[in-house]
Amino acid sequence: MANTMVRSFLQAVSSEEVTPPLRVVQMEGLAVLKIIKHCNEFSPALVTGQLLGLDVGSVLEVTNCFPFPTREEDEEIEADGANYQLEMMRCLREVNVDNNTVGWYQSTLLGSFQTVELIETFMNYQENIRRCVCIVYDPSRSSQGALALKALKLTDSFMDLYRNNNFTGEKLREKKLSWVDIFEEIPIKVSNSALVSAFMTELEPESPVAQCDYDRLKLSTGPYVERNLEFLIDCMEDLSAEQNKFQYYYRNLSRQQAQQQGWLQKRRVENMARKAAGEEPLPEEDPSNPIFKPIPEPSRLDSYLITNQISNYCNQINGVSGQNFKRLYLMKALHEN
Repeated sequence: MANTMVRSFLQAVSSEEVTPPLRVVQMEGLAVLKIIKHCNEFSPALVTGQLLGLDVGSVLEVTNCFPFPTREEDEEIEADGANYQLEMMRCLREVNVDNNTVGWYQSTLLGSFQTVELIETFMNYQENIRRCVCIVYDPSRSSQGALALKALKLTDSFMDLYRNNNFTGEKLREKKLSWVDIFEEIPIKVSNSALVSAFMTELEPESPVAQCDYDRLKLSTGPYVERNLEFLIDCMEDLSAEQNKFQYYYRNLSRQQAQQQGWLQKRRVENMARKAAGEEPLPEEDPSNPIFKPIPEPSRLDSYLITNQISNYCNQINGVSGQNFKRLYLMKALHEN
């Protein structure tokens, strides 16, 4: 009987340790407004802040947030930032507000957030927080009539490779990891309490058409598309430089293999002559020879990130251009009538 109870207890503990995958990020409307306000106030400068909330099953609840202080370039003391976060969380705990860290938020310019720095920040958070997300807000994209708010996390397969710092072509093929498998976007659900929803209903104007409805018909998307194209051209140049780096590596590798084959052929002829003379053959490998020193393969992480960024710019241009064409056809129909 006791063995049965111990076995059932161990089974219950092991089942509790299996956490369900993260399905949705549920954000309070107040937290979303705080993020938008902070990012818009300092735009085009980039800002960051802390996300607070709860991790409940497959839902990550973001109930509050606070901004990180902006520091000048000469202030490189990280301890001040850590002390500020601890003090803020202590103050929030005293007023009975959720103070569990569930990630951070940051602003971006035209969606250019897929960098090595973002991955390193994710890995640092993962050391202390089992599941965390990064909320990325783009003020420039939001000014075009769409709320550019994304919740991102790193995929488990990519984190395993990043910990081992092994981004060779062979390892990537073995893990079946492509450039689209670095980040995983989690759906965002904005929720409000019943009192807030009722209050917002009272604030809604009686007029069926507001000024923001007319703003959606603006045709001035040229500067936004132009900036995206400029960034896209820069990324294409960076990708071309990465491709040249790999071409240089493969040229050196083929040259080394040809030298190794020539050296082995010469050594085999020499060993045949030594056998004929009754002498011991020499080894067919010489580690001290420079031609047998392996050439390190360059990491493919940068090219993966650049390809991700190019895809992001293309999607943004495609989305804005499609909306602009719809407006143009609408204006043409109105002029004809």
